Amino acid sequence: MAKKRLDQLLVERGLVETRSKAQAFIMAGNVFSGEQRLDKPGMPCKEDICITLRGQPHPWVSRGGLKLEKGLAEFEIDVTGFIGVDVGASTGGFTDVLLQNGAAKVYAVDVGQGQLDWKLRNDERVVVMEKTNAR
Repeated sequence: MAKKRLDQLLVERGLVETRSKAQAFIMAGNVFSGEQRLDKPGMPCKEDICITLRGQPHPWVSRGGLKLEKGLAEFEIDVTGFIGVDVGASTGGFTDVLLQNGAAKVYAVDVGQGQLDWKLRNDERVVVMEKTNAR
């Protein structure tokens, strides 16, 4: 039987959305086969291997969203209806947190190109400003 990378199997089975999210979940120690933890994203696995996920993947496009969400809560910042800017957006962690907390629109500014998560790139509330230096 053919073998595939563990991170690729997680995506193909619909357990996670992207390989990068699969890799983060694997390295966090949340992927198991029976009682054995599978902790190497590139590990070759048989296609019929039994895989279970323990814990919950975070709801953000990047792990930075966890800290940003906590900051909004701790400082009691309500962004409902606001227009925001994510300078140095990269994958869009801050953009994602703002939108999921009710922001009306977010300008995602980054000097790079092609880094913003596909989900955010296609959201009508996001204005993508790639190849833009915020200085």
